[in-house]
Amino acid sequence: MVVIALGFVPAAAGLAPASAAASSGDVVATHAYLEANYAVLRTVVKGWPSDEAKVTALERKIRSECPSAGAGSPQNEEAQKLSTEVVGALWATVYEANASAIRRFVRAVGLLRWSNPAVTRSVRHYTRGLREMSALEVPHLCEDVRAWGATGFETAPARTDKFDRHVNAIEVKEPSQRLLAPYEQGSDHSLAARIAHLSMRFGELEFTRGQSDWNALLEALALNQ
Repeated sequence: MVVIALGFVPAAAGLAPASAAASSGDVVATHAYLEANYAVLRTVVKGWPSDEAKVTALERKIRSECPSAGAGSPQNEEAQKLSTEVVGALWATVYEANASAIRRFVRAVGLLRWSNPAVTRSVRHYTRGLREMSALEVPHLCEDVRAWGATGFETAPARTDKFDRHVNAIEVKEPSQRLLAPYEQGSDHSLAARIAHLSMRFGELEFTRGQSDWNALLEALALNQ
């Protein structure tokens, strides 16, 4: 089964060394990161209705241009590739809708560094994942399903394979709050709590809507999961 996850991978638990002293640079970098992360998450959650409208527009486009293009297709490994491409199309649509907010986040945290290299690596990894997701182009689902059909539904298009590999290689994973906690001071603790709340809220939204959006696109194309 393809896992529907349009948002952020839950942060893995990680601890900074207990002996690590929070330098002024660590404190400043942590505060800047938390502010930027709160801003991008708040924008994504607040803008969810707009994101959903774009997903609905994609579904309508498919129903207009190639309704049931995959009718009669089997449920096998090749079908899974097209199903995965549909997931990628949802990711691309949602992240593209939030590209401006992501660019602001990347500018704000791109040069931040911590005395603990693990924190710096984790923030870099998160930033890179967001940047790569926001750069995704929505694939040509109609063309690719038709191309698959032209082979008698035997071989998925090469560009579907390429797109799936690219998407599957991207990971959007927030740094663990426990990793950052040693460097939080004052209001940072409440800011981190608000970030955790927003992350949870986004998870709820993607759980309730992600699966239904995926099913709607598969139904429009007459594809199996």
